[in-house]
Amino acid sequence: MYFSGFLTLALAAATASAQQQLAQLLSQTPELSTLNSLLATVPQVGQMLSTANGITILAPSNQAFDKFMRDHPDQAQMSNNPQAVTALLQYHVVMGTVMSNQLSAQPVFGQTLLNAPFANVTGGQRVELSLVDNRAMILSGYKQMSMVTTADVQFTGGVVHIVDTVLAVPGSPARTAVDMGLTSAAGALGRAQLVDAVNAMRDVTIFAPSNAAFRAIGATADQLQPQQLGAVLQYHVLDRQVLFSSMLAQAEQQGGQQGTMLRTLSGAMVSVRMQDGSVFVNSARVIMADVITSNGVVHVLDNVLNPAATQLTPDMSRQTQAPAFDGAQKSNQDPFTQGINPTTTIRPAMQTMRPNAAGHAAAPVAAIMGLFGGAVALANL
Repeated sequence: MYFSGFLTLALAAATASAQQQLAQLLSQTPELSTLNSLLATVPQVGQMLSTANGITILAPSNQAFDKFMRDHPDQAQMSNNPQAVTALLQYHVVMGTVMSNQLSAQPVFGQTLLNAPFANVTGGQRVELSLVDNRAMILSGYKQMSMVTTADVQFTGGVVHIVDTVLAVPGSPARTAVDMGLTSAAGALGRAQLVDAVNAMRDVTIFAPSNAAFRAIGATADQLQPQQLGAVLQYHVLDRQVLFSSMLAQAEQQGGQQGTMLRTLSGAMVSVRMQDGSVFVNSARVIMADVITSNGVVHVLDNVLNPAATQLTPDMSRQTQAPAFDGAQKSNQDPFTQGINPTTTIRPAMQTMRPNAAGHAAAPVAAIMGLFGGAVALANL
């Protein structure tokens, strides 16, 4: 019995000694030399990670940093910004040890170390982790996809997964709408003078109609006064609750056939239900879920919700649901988009190329710091 106990302790000690310290792991992994150099410029972050316990580091490879610089050439000349670098690195650290065999096709939303002032969500900013074709995939701000190229590299404080793309720090709802091509929604927020109010909210879920949804009522919507438009937009916002798609599905199951009723910022209720594998909000289908923002999450709808028609339910015999506004006139152009110019540097998941395993030399740290400063500044628009 004593021998058995001694053997258990000996095996535990051997396992611990076999695992590297984080600093040793980084210095002995050539593929992470840029990350290692970057951490040296913000020593407080390196010290925190070295002493942390039970964390998951999503570590961009040298190739990932190279790609980031190519995608942001206009930001390479920006001055060093240690606060921004710290924020970006914090977004690559998930609380809890997440091994690749714990992931599945059902996404989980891990809490990261990123918090105020770069995130306005309780418990820290989230990042989406799932398994696609038996490979771990990460979705960050703007639905940017990062594939895990080397998984489950353990160290004394947790685990490292090497990823092929630098995670995008989530931006404000208005900036996210612009850069995800939801330009009518972004323009409508501006017309209703709600940009600052929505961006400043904490813990929000936003149902954002697509440009096509706005076009379906465009001629009518364009005639609304700012206050009237604001009332419509407020019906698309849930305050003080960040509901990812998995949570919406759970809420629907709890609500039964009538769906789950949720109170919006306008005070009126929306019904969330699942039919034929799709999530519906009233009669509008969620066509893109879980776009992470600085203060919560956006789900894209194929219809504009009407606060005066809260009882609408989906007609499953129709491929496309009728507009929620009876008699609404459509427009041939996307409404509210004058002066709205999306960026060309965001790469949402559906546009991101599959990873290339080839290695790249480390990029100059000064240039990387300037790029991070620009990326995080963009997140606060």
